Amino acid sequence: MKGTIAQARSYDRSVRLLMVNQFTINLGFYMLMPYLATYLAGPLGLAGWLVGLILGVRNFSQQGMFLIGGTLADRLGYKPMIIAGLVLRTAGFTALGLVESVPALLAASAATGLAGALFNPASRAYLAADAGERRVEAFALFNVFYQAGILLGPLVGMFLTGVDFSVTCLTAAGIFAVLSVIQIRALPARRADHADTADGRRDGVLRQWRGIFTNRPFLLFSLAMIGSYVMSFQVYLSLPLEVRRLGGEGRFGTAAVAVLFAVSGLSTIVFQTKVTAWCTARMAPGRALTWGVATMGAAFVPLLAASAVPVPDGGACLWLLAAVPPAMSALLLALGTMIAYPFEMDTIVHLSGNRLVATHYGLYNTICGVGITLGNLLTGVALDAAREAGVPALPWAALGVLGLACAAALSALHRSGRLSPAQAEEERQAVAT
Repeated sequence: MKGTIAQARSYDRSVRLLMVNQFTINLGFYMLMPYLATYLAGPLGLAGWLVGLILGVRNFSQQGMFLIGGTLADRLGYKPMIIAGLVLRTAGFTALGLVESVPALLAASAATGLAGALFNPASRAYLAADAGERRVEAFALFNVFYQAGILLGPLVGMFLTGVDFSVTCLTAAGIFAVLSVIQIRALPARRADHADTADGRRDGVLRQWRGIFTNRPFLLFSLAMIGSYVMSFQVYLSLPLEVRRLGGEGRFGTAAVAVLFAVSGLSTIVFQTKVTAWCTARMAPGRALTWGVATMGAAFVPLLAASAVPVPDGGACLWLLAAVPPAMSALLLALGTMIAYPFEMDTIVHLSGNRLVATHYGLYNTICGVGITLGNLLTGVALDAAREAGVPALPWAALGVLGLACAAALSALHRSGRLSPAQAEEERQAVAT
């Protein structure tokens, strides 16, 4: 951990601040959001469909507005969008803790989602710009801070929610308010360096978007990476469901699910920088991406193997079957993400030609967000079909095949040269002419 802190200190103040920002953002977000559905359905007594609607509005407002947020960041500057997102999330979390009417809850949920769409593309583009040639290492460190916030947030939220959920909301809002003030005072102003055309004129937004939508290497890369997000999300979807299917809803099931999150977060905090350094020294970015996604596909092999084992009636054998294969899968998913993520973020910068980077990040997030929604829907269908047909191996086999297919697509893009900056620039110029 000392080495990670020393690495972070080797960067400029802006990069260090962005890393701490991301930790604090995730701390505030994850101390509240895991408990929101329970609050809406419990103390407020809302119907299940209303709970789903309120949570869905948050997700839709974030995923649907990423492109807008990235575009605004490229045109107005990264710092204003980061501050605007933090202030908006402060307001949204405050409202969630104070209001009870459905329209107000919907507005608050939409505000929290829009906030993420504003500061996420801006902060990543800012980090890429100020990290310079050390982008891959910087994004590895960024992921460490990111995961640390995810790991600590629910623990703090569990304690505060034990007092009252409104306390959790107002504390999270206070964290974002303080963070907003810090950004205003300490974060240097930063604008996109390449938002204009070669002759000094700035293109209109629609022309800029058309250029991005005709960037074939970028779009193909975005589509190939969708599967990695679907697979990584299974730590929150299918793996906990599998634990509870075998281990039940009691204390053991709750503890085993907590182990999944701990394995995922702690392994990233401890090993991310080491994994990135090892990969950087031994393989090209495209090859690292391929191996990372392939590792994520292999993460479902333990569950596939466990599905062939007869389920014990109870005792230690049942506990081991319920806890160990999902934990192994969570560890492999974390390892695959550790391998791929820093190179993934760096590749987006390369494929953008270092122009309109925030807009590219925004569109990338939207594409992957839509993919996650569809992928989770299909995963849910596979889980239901497996249960009804008595074929528990079905969802794990499907997810493993998805990983292999995405890894094969990335390998093809790498071997064709489409993930290299020079080839991407050639294709952009060909489309432009």
